[in-house]
Amino acid sequence: MIFRIALRYLFAKKSHRVVNVISSVSIAGVAVATAAIVVVLSVFNGFTDLARTHLSAIDPDVKALPREGKAFAHADSLAQALESLPEVEIAMPVLQERALLVAGDAQMPVIVKGVDPERLPAMVDLDRLIIDGVYAQDNGLPDSIAGAQLAVGVAINTGLRPSPYTFADIYMPRRMGRINPANPSTAYRSLGVAVTGVFRVDQPEYDGEFVLAPLDQIRTLLEYGGTEASALEIKGAPGVAADQLERAVTDCLGPDFDVLGRDRQQEETFRMIAVEKWVTFLMLVFILIIASFNIVSTLSLMVIEKRDNMATLRAMGATRKAVQGIFIVEGWLITAFGGVAGVIAGVALSLLQQHFGLIKLGADPTALTIDVYPVVVEWTDVAAVLLAVAVTGGVIGLISRIFTRKIS
Repeated sequence: MIFRIALRYLFAKKSHRVVNVISSVSIAGVAVATAAIVVVLSVFNGFTDLARTHLSAIDPDVKALPREGKAFAHADSLAQALESLPEVEIAMPVLQERALLVAGDAQMPVIVKGVDPERLPAMVDLDRLIIDGVYAQDNGLPDSIAGAQLAVGVAINTGLRPSPYTFADIYMPRRMGRINPANPSTAYRSLGVAVTGVFRVDQPEYDGEFVLAPLDQIRTLLEYGGTEASALEIKGAPGVAADQLERAVTDCLGPDFDVLGRDRQQEETFRMIAVEKWVTFLMLVFILIIASFNIVSTLSLMVIEKRDNMATLRAMGATRKAVQGIFIVEGWLITAFGGVAGVIAGVALSLLQQHFGLIKLGADPTALTIDVYPVVVEWTDVAAVLLAVAVTGGVIGLISRIFTRKIS
């Protein structure tokens, strides 16, 4: 009964037109704020998916890291054992370490990643990543010279371009043996490499300092034996789900390895995006609450408008609590109608952008990998927005009780 009366009060024609105008403005304010929340969350989802797409270009489906120590032995045999699983297409040992790259007068700290030249092309879409030079299995060089592929940031900072005649030196501290303090150069081992290609992933963590080189050469440089690696990178067989692949790899390697999916490999990146997303959500909900306070003025005018009706209800036996309940429901209904309208508008706008790319990015399209704002609608976000609207409506409805306390 209370709901029916509140619904009638909401849509019934008011004797003072200003009450209708203020009610419409209140609903529109909630709708606009709600639509903005849905659109902003969808844009965050789009950029998250964009980051995940770029990282998947070079990150493996699954990476296995030793729980203790930086490297482990028998990596090649473990890779072969993994490749025998039906869930695994390729398993590649890698050896990754920080180093110093020196080319003429230029030098910079880099991360050197030793990879298997035979397995890497099957793991990574190199044609998509190489932007200068080529990647060849044998690098087109004599066996005595290692070929290296530089991230675009390394190439820019050192001025190196792909060529059989472009050489650089990779320096790493010695792991074994005694060091002569009188000759500091003996504290380092070096590897001469020829630059054969430059790659770009469009992610700063890779484009700024990564260098790819043959695994055997990096093992020699780091004074490891012929079977050590710092990680195993695994590509799943076609059609195998990510969680299924992780379980199979975990069961095969046992408790000595930590098996990471793509999101866990870049946990800090995705955690940062998630924190930014939900902090923005809370800020926009605060704006929604501020916009909803327009409803308080609407309810105060409606109390004055319906004073005679409330007196009639009291005379018919309605309790004070029941009369107050009418306006509590009234405030919630105004918020709910505005919120639902805003969600519908926000989802519609987001889906239009997601499928048709109506809004373009303003920067130079030749410098970008995309030319429209990435947007992805996730229904969990829509549910969170509806919950926020419902809670806000309840709070506004409770506040409206202060306007009905003196009703006799």
